[in-house]
Amino acid sequence: MRQILYAMQFNGRAAPVSGSSNVLKAATSAESCTLTTAVRAEGVSASVQPAPGDKAAFESEVTVTGESSFIESGTIRFGEGNHQLRFSTVGQGYLGTSADPKLRHGSVIWRVEGGEGQFSGASGLITSNFTISDTGEVIDHHFGVVFAP
Repeated sequence: MRQILYAMQFNGRAAPVSGSSNVLKAATSAESCTLTTAVRAEGVSASVQPAPGDKAAFESEVTVTGESSFIESGTIRFGEGNHQLRFSTVGQGYLGTSADPKLRHGSVIWRVEGGEGQFSGASGLITSNFTISDTGEVIDHHFGVVFAP
């Protein structure tokens, strides 16, 4: 088994599914990038910079299960090839208020349930730390540790 690590910033939208009061459809994408974190005497700083390469595309269905909880399942496609993984929530995700009144802030852990191409037979975990605006705009930071044959 080889270990595949990735960190990406996904941007897009989440919107209610027609005819359902508790289901959202999320669609985001991410450019290839370099994430840099520096710790210095004045504190911590970070940046996300574009890098050569293709995009990743994320799609999921989010089911709200309580005032601040949800479950989710979906796919992430990496690049133009057939490299796609499938995931679902470990336990429940959390979505609550944030210090910015226009944003809600949440986090979730997903279990990798296999996939196609590079991710055929894959397993692993992905953490997501995200914000969603009052207009449905999503910024989602992923950190994945995926094991692939």
